[in-house]
Amino acid sequence: MIQYIVRRILQTIPVLIGVSILVFSMMHLVPGDPAQIMAGESAPQEQVDNLRERLGLNDPLPVQYFTYVSNVVQGDLGNSIRSGRDVGDEIGSRFWVTVELAFYSTILAVFIGIIAGVISATKRNSFADTGIMIVALFGLSMPNFWLGLMLIQWFAIGMDLPSWIPFLENTSWFKPSGWGSFSQIVLPVITLGTGSAAIIARMTRSSMLDVIGQDYIRTARAKGVKERIVIYRHALKNALIPVVTVVGLQFGGLLGGAVLTETVFAINGMGRLVIDSISARDFPVVQGTILVTALLFVFVNLLVDIAYKFLNKRIDLD
Repeated sequence: MIQYIVRRILQTIPVLIGVSILVFSMMHLVPGDPAQIMAGESAPQEQVDNLRERLGLNDPLPVQYFTYVSNVVQGDLGNSIRSGRDVGDEIGSRFWVTVELAFYSTILAVFIGIIAGVISATKRNSFADTGIMIVALFGLSMPNFWLGLMLIQWFAIGMDLPSWIPFLENTSWFKPSGWGSFSQIVLPVITLGTGSAAIIARMTRSSMLDVIGQDYIRTARAKGVKERIVIYRHALKNALIPVVTVVGLQFGGLLGGAVLTETVFAINGMGRLVIDSISARDFPVVQGTILVTALLFVFVNLLVDIAYKFLNKRIDLD
């Protein structure tokens, strides 16, 4: 196990190097002069030139990149061009907001997805199965930003409805923006977790159907084991292995998908930080945020691989 973890950590190094090269190259291909943006549109050219020299923007791109990498290795992500603050402080102030949003959304998606998938698989071709799969299809098809706007309209602002539907008229059950209190968390978590819940439900159903048809499940039923124990102790445990893989990938996807959700609900997370930094051509903040996100994604996938060992003792990670 220890050797496997060390090997996986070493394998993340070329991944992070590739991510840094890609992001560095893409950001410098975007039109716009960060020195001009930082100095202001009306700043004299001499001031802009001095600022470019101080920021090292006059150096060749390979020199800029290797300077950046050497600083990152030492834990220095640079300073924000826009605010002048340390990039680590900029990210740190918003990091846990995005992680909490993705984590709560994943918990909701796993809870709903697994329950819906198990019900759908155990009641195959029934009305419940068909209904759950139709709802899952809608969940996959709805864009996050549209769902978020609809939830705000329905449960935070309220609608002008007939008098016989009073419970949705002028409702203010939840807050439409911000992050921290329960009333601010509910709508963003539902918005971000709906699509993942649909994917997990479909994967759980497919995996459960494969497991339920195995010989050891038929043997357990023939021995008179209660159906609840057969489903949840024997079938579900083995069906969770591919589901765990999907959950890990979905968590990484939710970190990226938080950009739109944070924008719709005005949440000050890393997603909004990236959007604002791209608009301001703040290269160090964009590069640092994406590197941190990539590192977190790799760490989550490492935890997923380790979880395989606990779900199935026969899996040899080494």
